Amino acid sequence: MNLLKTIAGTGICVLALAATGCKNNSSDSKQGADSAKTVAAKPVPGSAIKLDSSKRYIYLTWDDSPQPPGTVNCKNVFQAEGIKATFFSVGFNQVGPFKKRLIDSIRNGYPQFLLANHSFSHGFNDKYSKFYNPAMTDSALNDFLKNEKLLGVPVKIIRLPGNNTWASNGNIQGQKSNSELVKRLDSLGYKIVGWDLEWSQQGKKKEPKESAEEMVKRVNQKFEDGSTNQQNAIVILSHDRLFEKKQFADSLSRFISILKADKRNVFETIDHYPSIQQK
Repeated sequence: MNLLKTIAGTGICVLALAATGCKNNSSDSKQGADSAKTVAAKPVPGSAIKLDSSKRYIYLTWDDSPQPPGTVNCKNVFQAEGIKATFFSVGFNQVGPFKKRLIDSIRNGYPQFLLANHSFSHGFNDKYSKFYNPAMTDSALNDFLKNEKLLGVPVKIIRLPGNNTWASNGNIQGQKSNSELVKRLDSLGYKIVGWDLEWSQQGKKKEPKESAEEMVKRVNQKFEDGSTNQQNAIVILSHDRLFEKKQFADSLSRFISILKADKRNVFETIDHYPSIQQK
């Protein structure tokens, strides 16, 4: 009798363990499904986010990559500071395997980094009068399309070489608002991004003209004046090559650190600029 009770008791235990095991497997499956959802939910370039009207959005947009060591230094600073930035890249600068890997690292670095289109030839080798000539519209358009394909640019976001023009959904403004090229790009769904403020080059020297503190002052003034292209958003232009030397990379780091101290400031990639998110 006692033996039967023991066997019966063991059977109950076995059944209980089996049930528990099934429950655990179900839990494991649920966790696996949740993990799959997490992977699937990873943001992709161009995906929209909700913008907070109480924040000041800062879009760092650096032109002409790949330009090592400047591009490498800028990426390292952005990573160390934990902020987002956009690289408007030029196809004919991508020469050799190292520069290709550098572009790959930017493209694959989303959501921290966004790769965007700055034309293949940088405006037919800086010959802007030719590049924007109405007779050259097809060639200039193909220059952007070539760059998009070569670099694997994941978004239809463009900065015109040597030109501060904005275009989005038929709303065109800036230096080339009457350009046939701009109208064509806009009609094809491309968003063209200008800039509100430039961290400029010191003459012909590959170094920034303004100090970090001066740039912070100018950023704050722009926000206070409400003189940016879009409310509560500022697009800052600079160039990778200006930060080749350690002292200037340190200046970039200081600039970001000072802005980060103001909790109103949020750094974002340009695909999350207000007018670009609008469909």
